[in-house]
Amino acid sequence: MILKGDAVGGTMRNRIGALGQEHLIRAILSSMTVRGIRCYKASTDSEKWKIVNKNDVGVETDVKALYWKNSKGGKVLIFNSKIPTVNKNVDISLFSCKETEYNQKDIVCNNPNAIMFGELKSGIDPAGADEHWKTGNSALNRIRESFAKEGFDKIKTSFIAAAIEQSMAKEIFEQLQKGVLTNATNLTNNNQLIEYCNWLIEL
Repeated sequence: MILKGDAVGGTMRNRIGALGQEHLIRAILSSMTVRGIRCYKASTDSEKWKIVNKNDVGVETDVKALYWKNSKGGKVLIFNSKIPTVNKNVDISLFSCKETEYNQKDIVCNNPNAIMFGELKSGIDPAGADEHWKTGNSALNRIRESFAKEGFDKIKTSFIAAAIEQSMAKEIFEQLQKGVLTNATNLTNNNQLIEYCNWLIEL
């Protein structure tokens, strides 16, 4: 069991991350239902789009991407995908495109259609909150710098966390004021999460 300790820890971290993603997806779908927006999902094992019905149970557990339309056109939100420009996996990536254009390899290479990238930290332990912010902030800086080098210096970024301590909250607020970070929310605060989802839907 000692030898399996790190493997078990990694499994738990992956599950905690999945739970946070599922919570976010439920919130997004709920906001779309309230706003009367039709949403489609591509599952983890298929790129075919399937409409999401409000009575679907457990739909959030099998989502690779979501598609919807707002006043600006079609949007695709992809979860946990490698972005070639950054050469790293990104938790959430929003692109402007039609559902018929969806192809993971192609869409993540389409820098002109990239809108927003976000980091999602689901751990609820306050002791690890600062470390989550440091790693998330570093990832977001890398995203902004990588796209700026390609001539896209207006990429939006967001940070979502289940645990936000006072010290990191101050840093996050300062970045929001300066426009470095576009949006941030506490995953466990329903009012903040609803505001974030509405903002995301309208991007």
